[in-house]
Amino acid sequence: MTEPLTTGAGQWRRIRRLLNEHRQELAAMAAGLYPDLPRVAGTDLLCWPEWRPAAPLDLAELRLDWISAPPRPAADGTGAAAAHVLPRTAAGQAYPAYAAAIEALDRPALFENRVCYRLLDADLTGETRAGPRRLRFGPSRYFEAVNLGQAVAHELTAAWAASGSPPDRPPLDSAALDSAAPDCAALDWAALPLRASVGDPCALPRRSALTAVTTLTLRRAPGGAASFLLHWRDPALVNHAGGLYQVMPAGIFQPVSAAPAARRHDLSLWRCLTREFSEELLGGSEEYPTRAGRLDYGRWPFHRELAAAREAGTLRVSCLGLGVDPLTLATDILTVAVFEADVFDRVFRGLVTENAEGRVVTQDGSAAIPFTQASVDRFTSGGEPVQTAGEALLRLAWQHRDLLGIAG
Repeated sequence: MTEPLTTGAGQWRRIRRLLNEHRQELAAMAAGLYPDLPRVAGTDLLCWPEWRPAAPLDLAELRLDWISAPPRPAADGTGAAAAHVLPRTAAGQAYPAYAAAIEALDRPALFENRVCYRLLDADLTGETRAGPRRLRFGPSRYFEAVNLGQAVAHELTAAWAASGSPPDRPPLDSAALDSAAPDCAALDWAALPLRASVGDPCALPRRSALTAVTTLTLRRAPGGAASFLLHWRDPALVNHAGGLYQVMPAGIFQPVSAAPAARRHDLSLWRCLTREFSEELLGGSEEYPTRAGRLDYGRWPFHRELAAAREAGTLRVSCLGLGVDPLTLATDILTVAVFEADVFDRVFRGLVTENAEGRVVTQDGSAAIPFTQASVDRFTSGGEPVQTAGEALLRLAWQHRDLLGIAG
Protein backbone atom coordinates (compact mmCIF):
# COMPACT_ATOMS: atom_id res chain seq x y z
CA MET A 1 0.00 0.00 0.00
CA THR A 2 1.22 3.50 -0.83
CA GLU A 3 0.42 5.90 1.98
CA PRO A 4 -1.08 9.28 0.99
CA LEU A 5 1.31 12.16 1.64
CA THR A 6 -0.46 14.68 3.82
CA THR A 7 1.38 15.63 7.01
CA GLY A 8 2.90 19.10 6.59
CA ALA A 9 0.84 22.24 6.03
CA GLY A 10 2.79 23.13 2.89
CA GLN A 11 2.33 19.67 1.46
CA TRP A 12 -1.36 19.74 2.39
CA ARG A 13 -1.75 23.01 0.48
CA ARG A 14 -0.04 21.48 -2.57
CA ILE A 15 -2.53 18.63 -2.54
CA ARG A 16 -5.32 21.21 -2.35
CA ARG A 17 -3.81 23.01 -5.35
CA LEU A 18 -3.63 19.78 -7.33
CA LEU A 19 -7.24 19.09 -6.43
CA ASN A 20 -8.35 22.47 -7.76
CA GLU A 21 -6.23 22.17 -10.91
CA HIS A 22 -7.42 18.68 -11.84
CA ARG A 23 -10.97 18.43 -10.48
CA GLN A 24 -12.48 17.21 -13.71
CA GLU A 25 -9.93 14.45 -14.26
CA LEU A 26 -10.00 13.44 -10.61
CA ALA A 27 -13.80 13.21 -10.72
CA ALA A 28 -13.46 10.77 -13.63
CA MET A 29 -10.95 8.76 -11.61
CA ALA A 30 -13.30 8.74 -8.60
CA ALA A 31 -16.23 7.64 -10.76
CA GLY A 32 -14.16 4.71 -11.95
CA LEU A 33 -14.14 3.40 -8.39
CA TYR A 34 -17.90 2.74 -8.62
CA PRO A 35 -18.38 0.70 -11.81
CA ASP A 36 -21.68 -0.78 -10.66
CA LEU A 37 -23.47 2.50 -9.91
CA PRO A 38 -25.65 4.10 -12.59
CA ARG A 39 -24.66 7.46 -14.09
CA VAL A 40 -26.81 10.47 -14.89
CA ALA A 41 -27.08 11.04 -18.66
CA GLY A 42 -23.83 9.23 -19.38
CA THR A 43 -21.71 11.58 -17.23
CA ASP A 44 -19.68 10.79 -14.12
CA LEU A 45 -22.52 11.94 -11.83
CA LEU A 46 -23.56 8.93 -9.74
CA CYS A 47 -27.16 8.02 -8.96
CA TRP A 48 -29.68 5.37 -8.00
CA PRO A 49 -32.39 4.37 -10.50
CA GLU A 50 -35.18 6.02 -8.49
CA TRP A 51 -33.40 9.38 -8.81
CA ARG A 52 -34.00 9.56 -12.57
CA PRO A 53 -37.58 10.52 -13.51
CA ALA A 54 -38.64 9.57 -17.01
CA ALA A 55 -39.80 13.12 -17.71
CA PRO A 56 -39.30 16.55 -16.12
CA LEU A 57 -41.19 16.96 -12.84
CA ASP A 58 -42.81 20.28 -12.12
CA LEU A 59 -41.69 21.36 -8.65
CA ALA A 60 -45.33 21.17 -7.56
CA GLU A 61 -45.20 17.40 -8.19
CA LEU A 62 -42.33 16.90 -5.74
CA ARG A 63 -43.04 16.56 -2.03
CA LEU A 64 -40.45 17.56 0.58
CA ASP A 65 -40.61 15.91 4.01
CA TRP A 66 -38.87 16.95 7.21
CA ILE A 67 -37.18 14.51 9.61
CA SER A 68 -36.27 16.41 12.77
CA ALA A 69 -34.09 13.68 14.31
CA PRO A 70 -32.28 11.82 11.51
CA PRO A 71 -29.80 9.01 12.19
CA ARG A 72 -26.24 9.98 12.96
CA PRO A 73 -23.92 9.62 9.96
CA ALA A 74 -21.90 6.40 9.92
CA ALA A 75 -18.99 8.26 8.28
CA ASP A 76 -18.25 11.87 9.19
CA GLY A 77 -14.60 12.54 8.29
CA THR A 78 -13.43 13.15 11.85
CA GLY A 79 -11.26 11.24 14.29
CA ALA A 80 -8.70 8.59 13.49
CA ALA A 81 -10.38 7.65 10.20
CA ALA A 82 -9.43 11.03 8.72
CA ALA A 83 -6.08 11.59 10.43
CA HIS A 84 -4.08 10.82 7.27
CA VAL A 85 -5.66 13.73 5.35
CA LEU A 86 -5.31 16.34 8.09
CA PRO A 87 -2.24 18.59 8.41
CA ARG A 88 -0.57 19.48 11.66
CA THR A 89 -0.23 22.84 13.33
CA ALA A 90 3.12 24.48 14.01
CA ALA A 91 2.91 22.93 17.47
CA GLY A 92 2.56 19.48 15.95
CA GLN A 93 -1.12 19.04 16.75
CA ALA A 94 -3.43 17.58 14.12
CA TYR A 95 -6.37 19.73 13.09
CA PRO A 96 -9.59 18.16 14.42
CA ALA A 97 -11.36 18.11 11.05
CA TYR A 98 -10.90 19.14 7.43
CA ALA A 99 -13.02 22.28 7.72
CA ALA A 100 -10.82 23.51 10.57
CA ALA A 101 -7.75 23.03 8.39
CA ILE A 102 -9.35 24.98 5.54
CA GLU A 103 -10.20 27.84 7.90
CA ALA A 104 -6.64 28.02 9.15
CA LEU A 105 -4.63 27.31 6.00
CA ASP A 106 -6.67 27.82 2.83
CA ARG A 107 -9.82 29.78 3.60
CA PRO A 108 -11.84 31.02 0.60
CA ALA A 109 -13.84 34.23 0.83
CA LEU A 110 -17.12 32.36 1.34
CA PHE A 111 -16.78 29.80 4.12
CA GLU A 112 -19.36 29.72 6.90
CA ASN A 113 -20.74 26.86 8.95
CA ARG A 114 -24.35 27.60 8.08
CA VAL A 115 -27.39 25.49 8.81
CA CYS A 116 -28.18 23.32 5.78
CA TYR A 117 -30.66 20.66 4.74
CA ARG A 118 -29.31 17.12 4.84
CA LEU A 119 -30.82 14.87 2.17
CA LEU A 120 -31.81 11.53 3.69
CA ASP A 121 -33.88 9.81 1.03
CA ALA A 122 -35.17 10.43 -2.48
CA ASP A 123 -37.67 8.91 -4.87
CA LEU A 124 -38.30 10.87 -8.06
CA THR A 125 -40.03 8.04 -9.91
CA GLY A 126 -42.73 6.89 -7.49
CA GLU A 127 -41.66 3.32 -8.10
CA THR A 128 -39.97 2.41 -4.80
CA ARG A 129 -42.86 3.24 -2.46
CA ALA A 130 -46.49 4.21 -2.62
CA GLY A 131 -47.27 7.91 -2.68
CA PRO A 132 -45.91 11.02 -4.40
CA ARG A 133 -42.40 11.62 -5.64
CA ARG A 134 -40.53 12.97 -2.64
CA LEU A 135 -37.34 14.10 -0.98
CA ARG A 136 -36.71 13.69 2.75
CA PHE A 137 -34.48 16.12 4.65
CA GLY A 138 -33.13 16.66 8.12
CA PRO A 139 -30.94 19.31 9.79
CA SER A 140 -27.21 19.61 9.22
CA ARG A 141 -24.36 22.11 9.08
CA TYR A 142 -22.18 22.98 6.12
CA PHE A 143 -18.93 21.94 7.78
CA GLU A 144 -20.30 18.45 8.51
CA ALA A 145 -20.37 17.78 4.78
CA VAL A 146 -17.04 19.53 4.16
CA ASN A 147 -15.31 17.38 6.77
CA LEU A 148 -16.12 14.23 4.82
CA GLY A 149 -16.57 15.31 1.19
CA GLN A 150 -13.49 17.51 0.94
CA ALA A 151 -11.47 14.98 2.93
CA VAL A 152 -12.23 12.06 0.60
CA ALA A 153 -11.42 14.28 -2.40
CA HIS A 154 -8.11 15.22 -0.75
CA GLU A 155 -7.41 11.57 0.06
CA LEU A 156 -7.89 10.51 -3.56
CA THR A 157 -5.74 13.38 -4.84
CA ALA A 158 -2.97 12.53 -2.41
CA ALA A 159 -3.13 8.84 -3.31
CA TRP A 160 -2.82 9.69 -6.99
CA ALA A 161 0.09 12.04 -6.29
CA ALA A 162 1.89 9.38 -4.25
CA SER A 163 1.19 6.48 -6.59
CA GLY A 164 4.19 6.99 -8.87
CA SER A 165 2.03 6.33 -11.93
CA PRO A 166 3.27 6.72 -14.60
CA PRO A 167 6.48 5.08 -13.34
CA ASP A 168 8.72 8.02 -14.16
CA ARG A 169 6.59 10.48 -12.21
CA PRO A 170 8.78 12.79 -10.13
CA PRO A 171 8.26 13.45 -6.39
CA LEU A 172 5.18 15.25 -5.09
CA ASP A 173 6.65 18.74 -4.84
CA SER A 174 8.03 18.75 -8.38
CA ALA A 175 6.69 21.26 -10.90
CA ALA A 176 6.26 18.39 -13.34
CA LEU A 177 3.75 16.71 -11.04
CA ASP A 178 1.85 19.96 -10.59
CA SER A 179 1.34 20.25 -14.33
CA ALA A 180 0.60 16.57 -14.98
CA ALA A 181 -2.85 15.19 -15.58
CA PRO A 182 -4.07 12.32 -13.36
CA ASP A 183 -3.63 8.79 -14.56
CA CYS A 184 -7.21 7.58 -14.43
CA ALA A 185 -6.33 3.95 -13.92
CA ALA A 186 -8.20 2.58 -10.91
CA LEU A 187 -6.53 3.27 -7.58
CA ASP A 188 -6.06 0.64 -4.92
CA TRP A 189 -8.88 0.92 -2.37
CA ALA A 190 -6.29 0.23 0.33
CA ALA A 191 -4.97 3.76 -0.29
CA LEU A 192 -8.45 5.21 0.27
CA PRO A 193 -9.56 4.05 3.74
CA LEU A 194 -11.73 7.08 4.45
CA ARG A 195 -13.55 6.77 1.12
CA ALA A 196 -13.94 3.04 1.71
CA SER A 197 -15.65 3.75 5.05
CA VAL A 198 -18.36 5.73 3.20
CA GLY A 199 -19.45 2.75 1.11
CA ASP A 200 -21.98 3.51 -1.60
CA PRO A 201 -21.92 7.33 -2.14
CA CYS A 202 -25.64 7.20 -2.96
CA ALA A 203 -26.56 5.60 0.38
CA LEU A 204 -27.46 9.01 1.75
CA PRO A 205 -28.24 8.22 5.42
CA ARG A 206 -24.65 7.05 5.95
CA ARG A 207 -23.31 10.60 5.70
CA SER A 208 -24.30 14.23 5.98
CA ALA A 209 -25.22 14.76 2.34
CA LEU A 210 -24.36 18.32 1.28
CA THR A 211 -27.17 19.17 -1.14
CA ALA A 212 -27.19 21.90 -3.78
CA VAL A 213 -30.06 23.09 -5.93
CA THR A 214 -28.38 23.33 -9.31
CA THR A 215 -30.37 25.07 -12.03
CA LEU A 216 -30.02 25.48 -15.77
CA THR A 217 -31.60 28.84 -16.64
CA LEU A 218 -33.00 28.93 -20.17
CA ARG A 219 -34.25 32.04 -21.97
CA ARG A 220 -36.82 30.85 -24.52
CA ALA A 221 -37.29 33.12 -27.51
CA PRO A 222 -40.51 33.15 -29.60
CA GLY A 223 -40.35 30.07 -31.77
CA GLY A 224 -38.57 27.98 -29.16
CA ALA A 225 -34.86 28.72 -29.62
CA ALA A 226 -33.14 29.11 -26.27
CA SER A 227 -29.96 30.34 -24.62
CA PHE A 228 -28.47 29.62 -21.21
CA LEU A 229 -26.17 31.11 -18.60
CA LEU A 230 -22.85 29.72 -17.44
CA HIS A 231 -20.80 30.63 -14.39
CA TRP A 232 -17.07 30.34 -13.68
CA ARG A 233 -16.47 29.57 -10.01
CA ASP A 234 -13.45 31.42 -8.64
CA PRO A 235 -11.33 29.15 -6.38
CA ALA A 236 -10.32 32.19 -4.33
CA LEU A 237 -13.96 32.78 -3.45
CA VAL A 238 -15.54 29.32 -3.11
CA ASN A 239 -14.67 26.10 -1.35
CA HIS A 240 -16.42 23.73 -3.75
CA ALA A 241 -15.68 23.27 -7.47
CA GLY A 242 -13.36 26.25 -7.78
CA GLY A 243 -11.92 26.69 -11.26
CA LEU A 244 -14.83 24.97 -13.00
CA TYR A 245 -17.72 26.18 -15.12
CA GLN A 246 -21.20 25.56 -13.75
CA VAL A 247 -24.74 26.30 -14.85
CA MET A 248 -26.36 29.03 -12.81
CA PRO A 249 -27.68 29.55 -10.32
CA ALA A 250 -26.37 26.77 -8.08
CA GLY A 251 -26.44 27.02 -4.32
CA ILE A 252 -26.55 24.99 -1.14
CA PHE A 253 -30.08 24.07 -0.07
CA GLN A 254 -30.38 25.91 3.24
CA PRO A 255 -32.80 28.10 5.17
CA VAL A 256 -32.45 31.85 5.14
CA SER A 257 -31.34 31.86 8.80
CA ALA A 258 -30.39 29.48 11.60
CA ALA A 259 -33.65 30.10 13.45
CA PRO A 260 -35.61 26.88 14.09
CA ALA A 261 -38.71 28.42 12.53
CA ALA A 262 -36.84 29.11 9.30
CA ARG A 263 -35.86 25.47 8.84
CA ARG A 264 -39.42 24.37 8.15
CA HIS A 265 -40.48 27.63 6.53
CA ASP A 266 -37.71 27.44 3.91
CA LEU A 267 -37.96 23.72 3.16
CA SER A 268 -38.86 24.63 -0.40
CA LEU A 269 -36.83 24.23 -3.58
CA TRP A 270 -38.75 27.13 -5.07
CA ARG A 271 -37.87 29.55 -2.26
CA CYS A 272 -34.24 28.47 -2.35
CA LEU A 273 -34.18 28.93 -6.12
CA THR A 274 -35.69 32.40 -5.87
CA ARG A 275 -32.95 33.49 -3.47
CA GLU A 276 -30.26 32.01 -5.74
CA PHE A 277 -31.63 33.91 -8.75
CA SER A 278 -31.39 37.11 -6.74
CA GLU A 279 -27.90 36.42 -5.43
CA GLU A 280 -26.13 34.94 -8.46
CA LEU A 281 -27.83 36.65 -11.39
CA LEU A 282 -28.51 40.04 -9.81
CA GLY A 283 -25.71 40.20 -7.23
CA GLY A 284 -28.11 40.35 -4.30
CA SER A 285 -26.98 39.90 -0.72
CA GLU A 286 -27.37 36.63 1.17
CA GLU A 287 -28.51 38.66 4.17
CA TYR A 288 -32.29 39.03 4.08
CA PRO A 289 -34.63 41.04 6.31
CA THR A 290 -36.30 38.55 8.62
CA ARG A 291 -38.69 38.53 11.52
CA ALA A 292 -37.99 35.89 14.16
CA GLY A 293 -35.57 34.44 11.62
CA ARG A 294 -38.18 34.04 8.87
CA LEU A 295 -38.30 35.82 5.51
CA ASP A 296 -41.76 36.96 4.42
CA TYR A 297 -41.59 35.94 0.76
CA GLY A 298 -45.01 37.41 0.04
CA ARG A 299 -43.68 40.90 0.77
CA TRP A 300 -40.55 40.49 -1.38
CA PRO A 301 -41.24 42.10 -4.79
CA PHE A 302 -38.72 39.91 -6.64
CA HIS A 303 -40.30 36.73 -5.30
CA ARG A 304 -43.78 38.00 -6.16
CA GLU A 305 -42.68 38.76 -9.71
CA LEU A 306 -41.23 35.28 -10.24
CA ALA A 307 -44.24 33.64 -8.61
CA ALA A 308 -46.59 35.55 -10.91
CA ALA A 309 -44.62 34.42 -13.96
CA ARG A 310 -44.75 30.84 -12.75
CA GLU A 311 -48.49 31.09 -12.20
CA ALA A 312 -48.93 32.52 -15.70
CA GLY A 313 -46.85 29.75 -17.28
CA THR A 314 -44.19 32.15 -18.57
CA LEU A 315 -41.72 30.59 -16.14
CA ARG A 316 -41.64 26.81 -15.81
CA VAL A 317 -39.42 25.14 -13.24
CA SER A 318 -38.84 21.39 -13.33
CA CYS A 319 -36.71 18.79 -11.56
CA LEU A 320 -34.79 16.50 -13.92
CA GLY A 321 -33.05 14.28 -11.40
CA LEU A 322 -30.54 13.93 -8.63
CA GLY A 323 -26.91 12.84 -8.48
CA VAL A 324 -23.74 12.59 -6.40
CA ASP A 325 -20.38 14.00 -7.42
CA PRO A 326 -17.96 11.05 -7.21
CA LEU A 327 -15.02 13.18 -6.12
CA THR A 328 -16.50 15.26 -3.28
CA LEU A 329 -19.80 13.41 -2.61
CA ALA A 330 -21.65 16.71 -3.16
CA THR A 331 -25.28 15.92 -3.94
CA ASP A 332 -27.11 18.00 -6.55
CA ILE A 333 -30.83 18.36 -7.15
CA LEU A 334 -30.95 19.07 -10.88
CA THR A 335 -33.53 21.63 -11.98
CA VAL A 336 -34.25 23.66 -15.09
CA ALA A 337 -36.01 27.03 -15.27
CA VAL A 338 -37.46 28.02 -18.65
CA PHE A 339 -38.23 31.75 -18.91
CA GLU A 340 -40.11 33.25 -21.81
CA ALA A 341 -37.79 35.85 -23.33
CA ASP A 342 -39.77 38.95 -22.32
CA VAL A 343 -40.01 37.76 -18.73
CA PHE A 344 -36.31 36.94 -18.56
CA ASP A 345 -35.36 40.31 -20.04
CA ARG A 346 -37.55 42.16 -17.55
CA VAL A 347 -36.63 40.19 -14.42
CA PHE A 348 -32.90 40.06 -15.16
CA ARG A 349 -32.40 43.43 -16.80
CA GLY A 350 -29.77 43.99 -14.11
CA LEU A 351 -27.86 40.77 -14.87
CA VAL A 352 -24.39 41.05 -13.35
CA THR A 353 -21.08 40.16 -14.94
CA GLU A 354 -19.53 39.09 -11.61
CA ASN A 355 -20.89 37.95 -8.27
CA ALA A 356 -19.66 36.76 -4.88
CA GLU A 357 -18.68 33.35 -6.28
CA GLY A 358 -17.13 34.14 -9.66
CA ARG A 359 -18.07 35.59 -13.05
CA VAL A 360 -20.75 35.10 -15.66
CA VAL A 361 -19.27 33.51 -18.78
CA THR A 362 -19.64 35.36 -22.07
CA GLN A 363 -19.45 34.10 -25.64
CA ASP A 364 -18.93 36.56 -28.46
CA GLY A 365 -19.48 39.34 -25.95
CA SER A 366 -22.83 38.00 -24.71
CA ALA A 367 -23.86 36.07 -21.59
CA ALA A 368 -26.50 34.29 -23.70
CA ILE A 369 -24.92 31.00 -24.80
CA PRO A 370 -27.04 29.31 -27.51
CA PHE A 371 -28.68 26.14 -26.20
CA THR A 372 -27.79 23.94 -29.15
CA GLN A 373 -26.35 20.50 -29.72
CA ALA A 374 -23.00 22.12 -30.47
CA SER A 375 -22.96 24.03 -27.16
CA VAL A 376 -24.07 21.01 -25.15
CA ASP A 377 -21.35 18.91 -26.77
CA ARG A 378 -18.76 21.60 -26.11
CA PHE A 379 -19.50 21.75 -22.39
CA THR A 380 -20.13 18.05 -21.75
CA SER A 381 -17.45 16.25 -23.74
CA GLY A 382 -14.45 16.94 -21.53
CA GLY A 383 -12.99 19.77 -23.56
CA GLU A 384 -14.04 22.42 -21.04
CA PRO A 385 -13.65 22.31 -17.23
CA VAL A 386 -17.30 21.88 -16.25
CA GLN A 387 -18.64 20.66 -12.92
CA THR A 388 -20.03 17.13 -13.19
CA ALA A 389 -23.55 18.12 -12.14
CA GLY A 390 -23.59 20.89 -14.75
CA GLU A 391 -22.62 18.44 -17.49
CA ALA A 392 -25.40 16.07 -16.42
CA LEU A 393 -27.98 18.85 -16.30
CA LEU A 394 -27.09 20.18 -19.76
CA ARG A 395 -27.42 16.69 -21.23
CA LEU A 396 -30.69 15.97 -19.44
CA ALA A 397 -32.23 19.26 -20.54
CA TRP A 398 -31.18 18.61 -24.12
CA GLN A 399 -32.69 15.12 -23.98
CA HIS A 400 -35.96 16.58 -22.67
CA ARG A 401 -35.96 19.72 -24.84
CA ASP A 402 -39.25 18.85 -26.56
CA LEU A 403 -41.01 18.45 -23.20
CA LEU A 404 -39.46 21.72 -22.05
CA GLY A 405 -40.78 23.54 -25.13
CA ILE A 406 -37.33 24.15 -26.59
CA ALA A 407 -36.63 23.89 -30.30
CA GLY A 408 -33.81 21.50 -31.23
